[in-house]
Amino acid sequence: MRTVDGRERSGPRRVLLTGWFSFRDGEATAGDVLALRRVEEVLRGAGMAYDVVWSPGFLPEAPHFDDVRPGDYSHLVFVCGPLHGPQVEELHRRFAHCVRIAVGTSVIDPGDAAVTGFHRVLARDAPGSEPSEDLAARAPALPARPVVGVVLTHGQREYGEQRRHGQVAERVTRWLAGKDCARLELETRLDTRDWHMSATPAQVQSVLARLDLVVTDRLHGLVLALRVGTPVLAVDPVAGGAKVTAQARACGWPALLAAEQVDARRLDRWWYWCLTSGRVAARQARDAFREGRVPDGADRLVEALAPRTGAG
Repeated sequence: MRTVDGRERSGPRRVLLTGWFSFRDGEATAGDVLALRRVEEVLRGAGMAYDVVWSPGFLPEAPHFDDVRPGDYSHLVFVCGPLHGPQVEELHRRFAHCVRIAVGTSVIDPGDAAVTGFHRVLARDAPGSEPSEDLAARAPALPARPVVGVVLTHGQREYGEQRRHGQVAERVTRWLAGKDCARLELETRLDTRDWHMSATPAQVQSVLARLDLVVTDRLHGLVLALRVGTPVLAVDPVAGGAKVTAQARACGWPALLAAEQVDARRLDRWWYWCLTSGRVAARQARDAFREGRVPDGADRLVEALAPRTGAG
């Protein structure tokens, strides 16, 4: 086999794919991983053997640089991200015998040792050259995942020793971390100064209406999601049940767990129901709210405000 620098190299060609997602202190971004998938697709189509190195902080069970024997590879390919820094320069030293190629990368300084150490740079952007489409744009299509809003509270001290908010949040979030879904942490609290927060109820509603599911231990997390027809997996964080349980009952909403019942099996059961039959049930709850089928406190308010007539 002849390398890009014209030298002969014997043995089979095997490619090591690396990027910023490979370094111990690096990070994996969605764009980087999609760019990697695009490169993998091309190599598979060409019948080329390859391995991928991952950061142990991101994928602890995957191959890491400590597991790699440089002599097993003829080529090193660096995928996506900027070409700079000591981590990239170290690759040139450790894999000096390999043909080193960068693809889909940004070049900031063409004279940087991190750049000049590559035999070839197929940049997405570099000084003096036309930019090319990012590799993530043509990565293989991905199936949609449920988009889940998470509305949890760690407060409500008024419940005293009955509070189980911390335990509920820990169990729910640990369970959610293992679900293949897109998670979005939300607040029902409004703030007109903090851009992270919604400033009006309409803004909160607009987010909730676009979700597939809401997981919450808040009363208004339950009510506001049902108000826009989004199914809710509700957990009451108060031992023995309190306002979340009462409101689920008032709304006729079945997907509710007591603080003492929170485990993966029960959560999974209601997760599946919410994403199937619960979709219809949530829309029915929304329609019941809109039509005012059940009286609420405001319906009785005028009567309560009316002057009382004395006896006699």
